[in-house]
Amino acid sequence: MGEGLAFWIHVTPRARRKAVGCLLGNALRVAVAAPPVEGKANADCVQALAEAFGVKRGDVAIHPGARGRRKRVRLRGETRALEARLLKLAEIP
Repeated sequence: MGEGLAFWIHVTPRARRKAVGCLLGNALRVAVAAPPVEGKANADCVQALAEAFGVKRGDVAIHPGARGRRKRVRLRGETRALEARLLKLAEIP
């Protein structure tokens, strides 16, 4: 399957500020400023995840056909480093 990491996210569109962190159930919260129209929130979500995990935008993929706030994403990269970053982001502040 190659290197990478797949996990669930919970997207909050129209947020006051962009943020990645904490858990909602078993999903990582991702807050984006864009509205959920014409893929704008998904594009912002890809950018936010890329920045949070230190990967390129092209290394972040949202499951095709994902609709609604709960989405499955896959990151390409070194699995252990991505897992460590995910655990750090998922910590409760």
